[in-house]
Amino acid sequence: MKAVHFGAGNIGRGFIGLLLSRSGYEVCFVDVNEAVVAELKRRGEYPVTLASGSQETVVVHNVTALSSVTEADQVATAIAEADLVTTAVGVSVLKHIAAVLAEGIKRRLAVTSAPLHVIACENAIGGSSQLKELVYGQLDQALHSQADETVAFPDAAVDRIVPLQQHEDILKVVVEPFYEWAVDGSRMLPGYQPVEGVHYVDDLEPYIERKLFTVNTGHCSAAYLGYLHGCNTIQQVMENEQLTAQVREVLEETGAMLVRKHGFDQATHQQYISTILERFGNPALTDEVSRVGRSPIRKLSPNDRLVSPALQAYEAGLGYTALARSMAAALLFESADDPEAAELAASIRDIDVAAALTKVSGIAAEHPVHQAVMAEYAKLKQQPSQV
Repeated sequence: MKAVHFGAGNIGRGFIGLLLSRSGYEVCFVDVNEAVVAELKRRGEYPVTLASGSQETVVVHNVTALSSVTEADQVATAIAEADLVTTAVGVSVLKHIAAVLAEGIKRRLAVTSAPLHVIACENAIGGSSQLKELVYGQLDQALHSQADETVAFPDAAVDRIVPLQQHEDILKVVVEPFYEWAVDGSRMLPGYQPVEGVHYVDDLEPYIERKLFTVNTGHCSAAYLGYLHGCNTIQQVMENEQLTAQVREVLEETGAMLVRKHGFDQATHQQYISTILERFGNPALTDEVSRVGRSPIRKLSPNDRLVSPALQAYEAGLGYTALARSMAAALLFESADDPEAAELAASIRDIDVAAALTKVSGIAAEHPVHQAVMAEYAKLKQQPSQV
């Protein structure tokens, strides 16, 4: 079996590629990093170390790579011959891989009716559906119905913390032991080969929202609140009892909304929250606040990890004050090498913070959630601990 995976970064190698290889796939990574591509070609394997007490290292075999910059034709051919295509590139990058993916599907449809699954493993709701729309925009209309018969784009929810890292071996990656990869099984084509470690479910939305509004909401809340207290790493944040309590408050609010909406068992979800907080504090992982808080405009967008659960909680008559505090902290986040943080700060200076919040979040100034964020923003601005 052959798999093409877009994105040879830490998530691609340390999570998706690892599971695909374990399931017997030959994995061809596609990436813009020429050095990583060359080394994967040369060695055909790479090490993954678990951030646990034992520091166990496994070697992922049977891999190669292609450059998306200089080898687009070979990438299209690989897609035409693949059984599975996956991505871990960031949802904003999907538009950049749509053309070569469309070309590969076009070539495939000309020679075979064998099924192909394309799964976007991104921190986004409906990532594969978004990718399908982008790909179909690159395909001739006449091919759409043919593609519908043999190419499926099942959505997925993925969860594994893999911080930024540097090693002497550019292929080595350190990952946390915990992982979760759920795929919408209702959109898989008949006779598909399951990937070991993937949970195929009939209704993906609860899994996507549970992950996005617990892991991602909690992680960025820790980053933004920690930044205001001068913390450099998420581990430092979680060593601070006050900050840990504030992050838990956020997850209690998202948890109440998720339990109400999806019918999760209350006790089970509380344990899930505790597990997530323990993962954030893993002493074997050093995760920078600047990395986790990066791209505050995207994280404050209407359908993302802060605004969406706050609005859903409001609509359900539930609390959202802690979420409002996290949004306010995001408005105060600064990072010298983060273009979005700079853009947000400039917007706050140019049109004032209330208007900037409406611009990025879509929340009208008269909305109670907007007013709550502004109230929390005023409190945070007055705190002496703010950097």
